[in-house]
Amino acid sequence: MKNIDRREWLKTLGLSGGMALLGGTDIFAFDIPSRTILSDSPIMLNANENAYGPSERVRRVISEHLYEGCRYPFRSLSTLVKLIAEKEGVHKDSIVITGGSTEGLKATGLVYGLNGGEIIAADPTFQAMLSYAETFKAKIHRVPLNEKLEHDLDAMAAKINNKTKLIFICNPNNPTGTLLDKNHLMDFCKSHDKSAIIFSDEAYYDFITEPDYPSMTTLVKEGRNIIVSKTFSKVYGLAGLRVGYLIAKPEIAKKLKAAVMANTNILAIEAAKEALKDDEFYKYSITQNYKAKEMIYDSLNKLGMEYIHSHTNFVFFKTGMPITSFSEQMSEKNIIVGRPFPPLLDWARISTGKLEDIKAFTKALEATMS
Repeated sequence: MKNIDRREWLKTLGLSGGMALLGGTDIFAFDIPSRTILSDSPIMLNANENAYGPSERVRRVISEHLYEGCRYPFRSLSTLVKLIAEKEGVHKDSIVITGGSTEGLKATGLVYGLNGGEIIAADPTFQAMLSYAETFKAKIHRVPLNEKLEHDLDAMAAKINNKTKLIFICNPNNPTGTLLDKNHLMDFCKSHDKSAIIFSDEAYYDFITEPDYPSMTTLVKEGRNIIVSKTFSKVYGLAGLRVGYLIAKPEIAKKLKAAVMANTNILAIEAAKEALKDDEFYKYSITQNYKAKEMIYDSLNKLGMEYIHSHTNFVFFKTGMPITSFSEQMSEKNIIVGRPFPPLLDWARISTGKLEDIKAFTKALEATMS
């Protein structure tokens, strides 16, 4: 979905206070497959997946292109690059296709962390880039979140020195779901991108409901030293197919392409191409995610539990007990929740699965906390 379309749609929802999303009848009709695995298998609410995907249109396209499994994906890849470049409003040489955004994160960590390169990041945040870079002897400066569990941009700025190669910002942040003030973020990027490359991980950008919240792709277009990562794993429901992309000015993108190893596959490419055209499923995913979060908030409010208002497809809440104990108790009730996120070891992250799965979670939560 192009950004202008998304903004206008979100503004329309905002006029009704979002209440249309909470009605008993879905505003979109889809053939969404139910779980075909054993009925007693765990409900997986631990990996921030979109359980409604892939969409019917995407599943059909995957089936139609199975015969191309004998072909290398280079020809199809160039078409996907073109579609993404048009969507993001950048030159095709600014796009790097990766095997999920995780490969893009790791490739970037390799390029800028190699041989002792220094990287600044919030703590806790998504670790894929950081842990990978450390295996290549990168030095990571982990800066604690502020009291609101948001990135402390001022403290991160204070860590910049002449050895700093990269500043990693996950926004909205994983695992907290917090969103940076857009003006503060813009000012930070414009003030420090000459000192180090700034990486904006926007895996959850599509779930931001503020219509005019900018992607840092805006700064890439200005020729700044910014890298943006996006993925088809979340709102498009393609986590298992592994396709994502980086956006950067061409000279930076060229370095990143050289570090990409696995890349992606032809079925993932065809799925991503169709997903970009399937605006109805995009809207459906955001709508269902909104409903699921409201259900989780309702349950947490009834129990008097602390939580963070989320700008993602998960909710981070305080359990009041060690996360290991909480996870075990939820697992006994067939619910799998997110892993520990040190140092916040009495907090839990719960993904927004299908609504019936969230109902099961709230029931299990009430039983656990009673």
